[in-house]
Amino acid sequence: MSDQLALKIVVRLYCGDEIAMGPGKADLLDAIRAHGSISAAGRAMDMSYRRAWLLVDTMNRCWKEALVATAPGVAHGGGARLTAFGEAVLGHYRALQARLDGSASGPDRAALAKAMLDRPRVSQKG
Repeated sequence: MSDQLALKIVVRLYCGDEIAMGPGKADLLDAIRAHGSISAAGRAMDMSYRRAWLLVDTMNRCWKEALVATAPGVAHGGGARLTAFGEAVLGHYRALQARLDGSASGPDRAALAKAMLDRPRVSQKG
């Protein structure tokens, strides 16, 4: 086994059965910040407007305050923006991701890397 263990830590925060924040929702918030609208953010992520809107709706329902504020009519100053609370939540989420990614090394990771094959064996089924 190589010392390069493919390790991916995924942080998902739950509100009941709903995912209140995860990597995709954080990326959507980044895209809303960059593009100023839910539809443009969705397009940038190859996501339908409906899917993007449903994710924003879930986030806004799961937190004590809305993460995204919307206004109709982009041509007249509408669109979407992260609220101050949304910026704070996104910042804390990204910091948590970074801290966990940074802690993914050490003796446990090394032991797992040593025990894992480079690729799966050929299946004996079928």
